Amino acid sequence: MSYFSVGEVFGPAGRKPLEGIRILALEQMQALPFATQLLARLGADVVKVESPGSGDLGRGSLPAMTDPEGRTVGATFLRNNLGKRSIAVDLKSEEGRQLILDLAPKFDVVMENFRAGAINRLRLGYDDIVAAHPSVVFCSLSGFGYSVNGSASSPYGSWPALAAIVEAMSGMYELKREEGKPPAVAPMGAVGDISSALFAAIGTLAALRLRDATGGPQRVDVAMFDVMVAMTDIVTNFASLGLRGGLGASGIMTGFKASDGYFVLQVIREHQWAQVCAIIERPEWADDPRFATRADWNVRLESDIRPAIEAWAASRTKLECCTAFTSAGLTSGPVFDADEVMADPHVEARHMLVAMERTDGIAEPVLTPGNPIKMEGVPEGPETRVPWLGEHTDAVLSGELGLTPDAIAALRDKGVIG
Repeated sequence: MSYFSVGEVFGPAGRKPLEGIRILALEQMQALPFATQLLARLGADVVKVESPGSGDLGRGSLPAMTDPEGRTVGATFLRNNLGKRSIAVDLKSEEGRQLILDLAPKFDVVMENFRAGAINRLRLGYDDIVAAHPSVVFCSLSGFGYSVNGSASSPYGSWPALAAIVEAMSGMYELKREEGKPPAVAPMGAVGDISSALFAAIGTLAALRLRDATGGPQRVDVAMFDVMVAMTDIVTNFASLGLRGGLGASGIMTGFKASDGYFVLQVIREHQWAQVCAIIERPEWADDPRFATRADWNVRLESDIRPAIEAWAASRTKLECCTAFTSAGLTSGPVFDADEVMADPHVEARHMLVAMERTDGIAEPVLTPGNPIKMEGVPEGPETRVPWLGEHTDAVLSGELGLTPDAIAALRDKGVIG
């Protein structure tokens, strides 16, 4: 396997689109850190603010490795913080709060994803930051949002939220829940986090554009529940069209077993049925009235269609099956496991896995998904490893605020910084 390693650069030398944009990130776990990592990959300078004790909560996730000082660095942190600098500041202390207010004007954007209301209790909310930085772009990412532009407060505004909570509330889990069984929670990893991150990134970029046009402060408010309502658009859309409790007569959209695993076939239009019949060597089914509509396919999927497709596929690999269907213009793809994803030639060619060398004596690197945004003339990389807790505190405070070594030492002795 060949990975795109930390420090490597692919593509021509050139400017990245967000070079010159500076982001101060008061962030935890995955939703906002994924957004700021994406913005860093596009050229932004991201300074991450962590608590001096345990740092970002993602450092405590599992599985984990250890940093050079023997502290735990969890998987959630490792995959969401490439390309950032870390400062450790106690935001609950008055001096720590003042450091953030002093730093804010040095940055274009301040972003936060604290538990609902926590940023205001720290007196570092939108109004506090605008008072210190009148042209700031301020982005909040929370479970249920704030009252913005006259909108009413959410009845869930005080609830903490992780991805699985807003995923559940979106109707996503109920859509495919089997009768009599509990929902399958987090079926795709933290989709609620990553999708929310993308909307936060888009909102921030739009706000920067508006800030440049008006010169005034901009507020971006992204609620994870809102995002999941958007991501699960078929839940409410289908219900409004009279369909509840499933996907209805959507056609063939399921997995079939081949000789070496499963592949997915999606056939959603009646005119495609004849091609399926020809490929699986059942040409007589093309004009059989039992299979005339996609609703008929759903009825006969388990009794007729699945046995026929899997009998045909039994002597073929999943990749051979997919090749046969895609060559006929149908849509099909193999169901990969983790090893197959890591060895896939597309993933390698598109630099979609970044390898970071471990610091705890284990030879295999930590793998993190690369940047899915490819831009002509814009280089990919170099990535920089995740920061150790508070690694850049002294450099940022001296470089941005002009604090002397003695002043920094005094703050550290008081526990204000780490």
